[in-house]
Amino acid sequence: MSNEIIKFGKKLKEVRLMKGLSQGDVARILGVHRTYISGLERGVRNPSLLTVQKVAKALGIKSKELIE
Repeated sequence: MSNEIIKFGKKLKEVRLMKGLSQGDVARILGVHRTYISGLERGVRNPSLLTVQKVAKALGIKSKELIE
């Protein structure tokens, strides 16, 4: 996968852990399976812009914080 997707996944995991959330917590908020969140964090899933926005909202941050 591309470097940007891997960076997104690492940032997602970093913020999630900082907020004290499990992958399951984020998955429940988004209405997806926990393995989807795992795939995003590992960089094996390519999130759409809409997904990036939903994840950011679930984490209480701005989308750009996940992609910079």
